[in-house]
Parts: sequence; structure tokens; C-alpha cells
Amino acid sequence: MSIVQNKKAFHDYFIEQRFEAGVALEGWEVKAIRAGRAQLKEAYVMVRNGELFLIGSHISPLPAASTHFIPDPTRTRKLLLHAEEISSLIGSVERAGYTLVPLDLHYKGGRIKLEIGLAKGKKQHDKRETEKAREWQREKQRLLKLAK
Repeated sequence: MSIVQNKKAFHDYFIEQRFEAGVALEGWEVKAIRAGRAQLKEAYVMVRNGELFLIGSHISPLPAASTHFIPDPTRTRKLLLHAEEISSLIGSVERAGYTLVPLDLHYKGGRIKLEIGLAKGKKQHDKRETEKAREWQREKQRLLKLAK
């Protein structure tokens, strides 16, 4: 079940491969995500010291959050993957010019997972082409509906 999706990623990038990663979260973050207070719009995944981190995602704390600490809504969160997956991702990012983008935050077996994509950036003409194809599909569906 999807919590939040990063639709902008599909507009800006060609997604070549997808991976599912766990996210190291604090208790207040889990409660806020379950309440639907998460955003991935300007988030990205970065490689540091052989580990993957989610940067720029915004999780708004609940108003009833604990009072003995100050929650940081945009803190850096560690992503949890198998070592082989991390090493292959690092190789692709460093050598082949790919980037890692967060695509979807969802539940799996009661846990919160993040789907990340190994992506290559789109040029402006590619974005226009994608938009034209999408509009044509919409128009085709409309015409088929009218013909029935």
C-alpha cells in the first residue's frame, strides 16, 4: 500500500532499475508517516562512505509529538539494503553517470519501505515527447469512450 509517491521523478528521469530499501526512522517519524504527513518531492538519495542516505524528504511532526525533544522534519535518514545491492548501486552511480531517486514510500509487512530508482536524467525534448505520448493516450481513451 503506497503512502506517498514522487511523481516528479518519472517526469525528470528514465527509471532503469528499482530497489526496495528499508528506512531507519525514529518513533515520531513512523507515527507521522502513518498519519500521511510525508513528502518526497525534493528528496534524493546520496552515497556516503559506502552507505545510502535519503536527503531532503520532509516528514512533518504531529502536533502531539513528544515535548522533551525537538523533531527535525528534514533530517538525513539512512537506507537499509543488502551489501551486494549497495555495492552495485555505488558502481552504477559512480561509473555510469546514473543517479538514485526516491520513487515511492509504502508499507510492506507492517514496515515502511522506500522504493528507489536507478535513473538517468531526461533532456528537455524527452520530457516534451513523454508529455505528448501521455496526451495522445488520454485522447485515444476519450475517442474510444465516445465511440461506444
